[in-house]
Amino acid sequence: MATKHYLGGCQCGAVSFEANADLDQTVTCNCSRCRRLGSVLTFIARDEFTLKSGEDNLSEYLFNSKKVHHTFCKTCGIQSFSYGEKPDGSAMVAINVNCLEGVNPRELTSYAHDGAAA
Repeated sequence: MATKHYLGGCQCGAVSFEANADLDQTVTCNCSRCRRLGSVLTFIARDEFTLKSGEDNLSEYLFNSKKVHHTFCKTCGIQSFSYGEKPDGSAMVAINVNCLEGVNPRELTSYAHDGAAA
């Protein structure tokens, strides 16, 4: 699978975005947050992501190192993406693939990251 253009957002539609992503490199994580959310993640450069609507309807949650800005819709509570930095310091977005239109994350082969040990 190559990089494709996707539309995504929260459950109620208040938050919507566009992203260019390669879903051959999805990740599941067992940290205290991801495990509870059941997220399947893909990480992209910040300039490959455009928030189309709902910026004013986002709330933020920071935990652990407080380096990843976990955003979620104030109306429906869905966390469709997070902002952060890659290890090299470049801006990135972690997209919850469950929130992409026309994608079934359960059909993807994901890498299991041991976030609980980090």
